[in-house]
Amino acid sequence: MNRRTHRSPILATAAGAALLLAGCTGTGGSTKGADAKAPDDPAKVSGTITVLTQRTDLVQDGTMKKYAAEFNRTYPKVKVKFQALTNYESEVKIRMNTENYGDVLMIPGVIKKSDYPKFFASLGTREERAQKYRFTDFTTVGGKVYGQSPIGVTPGFVYNKRVWKEAGVTQWPTTPAEFLDDLKAIRSKTGATPYYTNFAAQWPLTSWTFVNGSVHCDTRATTKLADGDPWAAGADLRVGDQLLYDIVHDGLAEKDPTTTNWEASKPQLAKGKIATEWLGTWAVIQFQDAAKKAGTDPGDIGFMPFPAQVDGKFCAVVGPDYNQAVNIHSAHKEAARAWIDWFTDKSGYDKDNLAISPLKDAPLPTVLKPYEDAGVKLIELDDSAGAKVKLIDDQSEVGINKPDYRQDLVDLARGAKSGSLDGFLNGLAKKWTEAQKSVGSGS
Repeated sequence: MNRRTHRSPILATAAGAALLLAGCTGTGGSTKGADAKAPDDPAKVSGTITVLTQRTDLVQDGTMKKYAAEFNRTYPKVKVKFQALTNYESEVKIRMNTENYGDVLMIPGVIKKSDYPKFFASLGTREERAQKYRFTDFTTVGGKVYGQSPIGVTPGFVYNKRVWKEAGVTQWPTTPAEFLDDLKAIRSKTGATPYYTNFAAQWPLTSWTFVNGSVHCDTRATTKLADGDPWAAGADLRVGDQLLYDIVHDGLAEKDPTTTNWEASKPQLAKGKIATEWLGTWAVIQFQDAAKKAGTDPGDIGFMPFPAQVDGKFCAVVGPDYNQAVNIHSAHKEAARAWIDWFTDKSGYDKDNLAISPLKDAPLPTVLKPYEDAGVKLIELDDSAGAKVKLIDDQSEVGINKPDYRQDLVDLARGAKSGSLDGFLNGLAKKWTEAQKSVGSGS
């Protein structure tokens, strides 16, 4: 969700998160409930808008400028400026203590869902927008929608098909145990690092939370986080965390996670020096591009679902990437809304990134053709309990969408931290369930 060019959605930095969660409500009180209405006549829309983005790569290589030029064919009187932020979450979080956080921005994961109306202008009603767009529940507060993702993503393993084949593995593993066996075969039969944690970059570790829903193909997985124990035996998050622990504990990851390098991992996987990384569909094109630059076959880059099946079928959760929103303090809300609508509907950003379109009637991207061929079931999670989950996460200080606890998990697995896995996960569960009691059923 700069994704060190692109990273998973809903990520929040750990350091200083309490500043915004506990103390900052912005200065949006005077404009609470404001709408950013869609313009009727593009020729009459004017103003200069600033778009905040984590896509430093696309700003640096001129891609965003090209999008803006296309946008100006429809909206000639709107000037679009981009501000690319390397540490998007932490930088925007600080700026949101003022009114100066751009005209269009991605909603940071640190913002409480219930606070969206304080910071962002409404894009319309859920009833209206849900007819056309996916993921509307994720930013709906009080029946109004406050953000729209330009792409949908599904988590999965980016892998080098050639390396896996050299290890004798030609079928996707269907259980965590099979997955571990396959990584062991890669270790013994190839020169590749079977799995790469991206520990040092931190944010990729949060992608393991998006296992939730896939293990049991459960659209109500978010509700179970709100009302149950995420680390109970067999629960989705425990299954995912157990697998990550076992990978590291069994010596199937890089020797020193603290020296990992996200950008360097792309050409290394493309060349077959790394076999596998848990990321998302958004990453595939970046690894394919790395293969082209490295002179290797982009067709070697594959994508596989989490190793779990229900009734003989894999399942994968489809969710929004960062949601774009209009700053409630923007002096050019109409122009900002025009940008969001155009970028979502007409920019081709989804196709350029081999991503899932947020438009309900759009076909799936080619990167998911193997999923279609294998009959992988794609589901969207019910996010009606999403706000409660964030409150529980905040109060428990577990941080399911922050990297800290999984860095601790990796350190535990490699012997850099003392304790047992059961003790560690049971400790998380205790903090989580105690926070549930304080949040209560009405939150």
